Amino acid sequence: MQWSARPGTALALAGAGVALGTAALLLEPVGRVLVGAAAALLLVLAARSALLRPRLSAEAGGVVVRRLTGRVRLPWAQLRVRVRETRRAGLRSQLLELDTAAGSDDAGVLVLLGRWELGADPADVARALEARRPA
Repeated sequence: MQWSARPGTALALAGAGVALGTAALLLEPVGRVLVGAAAALLLVLAARSALLRPRLSAEAGGVVVRRLTGRVRLPWAQLRVRVRETRRAGLRSQLLELDTAAGSDDAGVLVLLGRWELGADPADVARALEARRPA
């Protein structure tokens, strides 16, 4: 089982970044800097979304999370899966929380992934991970 951002996400971000970059050329110097910085940020997010595929995968030995610095393997025996829900300004958001520090002496690993990174509802991903966990 694998989860990653929807395929069109990187294309949409890249298209918006190119559009903003083109628009920045038509602005005065201060506007060019601000809009150019926004364009660069969108292009970086597009590259990140395209490179980190799949973002999360479940295997027999555990869960693998792909990061910019490489892959992190979280074994089932140490893994705690939760869905963290927050409410701010009347908006509800959910994050998938993967934690390996439960009950251990070392610092462990904490990974938080949202709907955008997973391409699916975090609660659905948590249920699928728990169903995949060996008995």
